[in-house]
Amino acid sequence: MKYCVLIIDGAAGWPLAAYGGKTCLELAHTPNMDAMAKAGLVGLVYTVPPRMEPSSACACMSVLGYDPRTYYRGRSAIEAHGMGIPIGADQVVFRCNLAAVRDGRMWSYNCGHISTSEGQVLISSLNEKLGSDDVHFYPGVGYRHICKIKGRQDTLLATCIPPHDIPDKAIAEFLPRGPGSDLLRELMTRSEPVLRDHPINSERRARGDIPATMIWLFWGSGTIPDMPAFKEMYGLDAAVISGVDIVRGLARMTGIEVLDVTGVTGDMNNDYVAQAIATSKALERYDMVVVHVEATDEAAHAGLAKDKIEAIEKVDREIVSRLRSWDKDALRVLVLPDHATPIEVQTHVADPVPFMLWGSGFTPINRGRANRFTEAEAEATGVLIEAGYNIMGKLIG
Repeated sequence: MKYCVLIIDGAAGWPLAAYGGKTCLELAHTPNMDAMAKAGLVGLVYTVPPRMEPSSACACMSVLGYDPRTYYRGRSAIEAHGMGIPIGADQVVFRCNLAAVRDGRMWSYNCGHISTSEGQVLISSLNEKLGSDDVHFYPGVGYRHICKIKGRQDTLLATCIPPHDIPDKAIAEFLPRGPGSDLLRELMTRSEPVLRDHPINSERRARGDIPATMIWLFWGSGTIPDMPAFKEMYGLDAAVISGVDIVRGLARMTGIEVLDVTGVTGDMNNDYVAQAIATSKALERYDMVVVHVEATDEAAHAGLAKDKIEAIEKVDREIVSRLRSWDKDALRVLVLPDHATPIEVQTHVADPVPFMLWGSGFTPINRGRANRFTEAEAEATGVLIEAGYNIMGKLIG
């Protein structure tokens, strides 16, 4: 038996008044997922435990079969691990976004999806100008980077708001505050003159692109937890295909092989065909392949319903269609968003998300068959998994 977990990041959401009260999953044309839903087991699952942050780090940890209440220590350390950044006992790490602020308001939390090559040049310049023995900036992917701080554990006590939670809002009331926030605010302020006249930003402005005007520090965390290996937990050799460091970091923390696939990205330019082909090849070698698509979440953070719908449709057309072509008796598939990202709020919420189990041994139960893979159809089945980390056991059976 082979297993595939397909995480469509942030695909779930709320009914959109501008689209007849339908969600993006309902609006998308998804014949392959719908056919699998009719034949398989569909329901809702809480991937985020009560009173925990609805982040991809927490939710994806649940999807991989680990209880976040036991193992979750913060997102940035997981991302740093995915990037191969060591964290000492007296060190902390923060997500460091390249952001754009205009007239005192959050213009873009990702600088219009700045390219990785441009972002890495800017972060290197910041490290040259602002870095020291105690502060170091590490280049990541696109707008996502890491800042490591030594000897200031108090910064973990600061209240930090993610920039994607404050679109077009005045930033003054959302800057880091509380214990340890002085250093974070200082670094954010000092980044502005470094970035203002950088050649990369001059070129972006000349092209009409959004420049990076400052860094935004948030999601601080310290050392990573000691997690049991996935193979020890579930007895399977697994691999992951993702373009974002948080999922790659979780994989490395649990001994799951990380596969590098050209074209698989952490933005809306993802190469779905390349990801699908790589998935099929990986299934021949590994017992389980975890496929993570970020584009749906990025579109939702930007408030772009049409782009989110298009991304869902591409997942269905390119990835799910190939999974359907496998012998149903030789493959078990789990499809779900890790969390919901409603277009209206442009950020994550802790709502239960729809899941679908398809393949050998999975049939509709309770109130009957789902006709589509949507939030409403999943709720109508009456199937609810309250502890999301149990879903991996249900897939493996």
